[in-house]
Amino acid sequence: MALIKIPYDKGTVDLNVAEKNLAAVITADLQCSEPEKCGAAYVEEALAKPVGTKSLRELAIGKQKVVLVTSDHTRAVPSKITLPVLLREVRSTNPKADITILIATGLHRAPTEEEMRNMFGDEIVDREHIISNDAFDSDQFEKVCDLPSGAEFYCNRLALQCDLLITEGFIEPHFFAGFSGGRKSILPGICNAATVNENHSYQAISSPFSSTGVLKDNPIHTDMIAAARAVNVQFILNVALNAKKQIIAAFAGDLERAHEAGVAFIRSRSQREAITGDIVVTSNGGYPLDQNLYQSPKAVATAQACAGEDGVIIMCCACKDGIGGTNFERLITLGSPEEIDAYLSRIPPKETIAEQWCAQIYARILKKHPVILVSAYLDQRLVQAANLIPASSADEALEIAYGMRGRQARVVVIPDGVGVLAVKGERSEGR
Repeated sequence: MALIKIPYDKGTVDLNVAEKNLAAVITADLQCSEPEKCGAAYVEEALAKPVGTKSLRELAIGKQKVVLVTSDHTRAVPSKITLPVLLREVRSTNPKADITILIATGLHRAPTEEEMRNMFGDEIVDREHIISNDAFDSDQFEKVCDLPSGAEFYCNRLALQCDLLITEGFIEPHFFAGFSGGRKSILPGICNAATVNENHSYQAISSPFSSTGVLKDNPIHTDMIAAARAVNVQFILNVALNAKKQIIAAFAGDLERAHEAGVAFIRSRSQREAITGDIVVTSNGGYPLDQNLYQSPKAVATAQACAGEDGVIIMCCACKDGIGGTNFERLITLGSPEEIDAYLSRIPPKETIAEQWCAQIYARILKKHPVILVSAYLDQRLVQAANLIPASSADEALEIAYGMRGRQARVVVIPDGVGVLAVKGERSEGR
């Protein structure tokens, strides 16, 4: 019997699989990599040799208002390490700069003070000027332009009124934007709700290019890049993280070139051939991405790549914060997967409902694959209403799956489905 630890909340859950059933355990080199130096050293080296632009300390000279966009509490960006270095760089040549830290919430709620202290540390919270983007406060936004898709781009005024716009984040495979990081700090990070919604419309999500690891011809990525260019992001810092959320690489400089360098690094260390199983077990990598069901399609989409035509998917996701959004809960419990997809398909891009994209992706997957949810926090009746099968442990979920696919079923385990880029055959890296 093989014992496999699956990330769950801030710990793990045990999965016991008979050796005769275990077809593969798929992990990325990225997740297992150990840092060769402290995280700050990676950041400092990247800032000393920026890709495609002047150094941050050079760019900061003479600037009056500086805005530094960072991620919110739903992301694992190690801002306790990165922000002090970025702030020090700016102030090394511009000690009197007026700096605002703008938290890119997208459509999420603002982080609490406790969450900010966990993210940034006490010193930054006590000394720096920090503002959370509120996508639903129209006074925060101004229209910038129309994007390539025709969507109207409204951005937080702070980003439009500064002399130097800097963003930080981390890069990992993303289930419809191709990869996270870079331009995502702007769209969806600091846009109003209408802009975010239209970027995530049914039509955009339905594109065959709106997929994990795909940037070329991806309409969502195309709009994101156009938005970040339009507000003149002058410098980015993006990091790569292992399974312990430690920095193992950093990339700094030009919006596109530094992000491209980071994407190449992530792809080379996370891409794995998809191995087909009758049962595929995965997770969202534990906290913070498994706080709610809304974030869980990221790993479920990875599992689908290994689930063949009708394989059973087991998703381990704590969901301590519940479903994750009132719209998502309403939509995912609207009816059968077919009914949900049909309903969403009739919504025009400019009338996109917040959070509908996760319901759309779930419906698309559920039309082909049963999904068993391992969660100790969600009410089982709610799980069933969301077209999922509830289980209280990974082993219980596996027994349910064996009941569906037989005791001889091949089991594929992807402990952290967010960090793995599972591809079939020789799919082009450039796609």
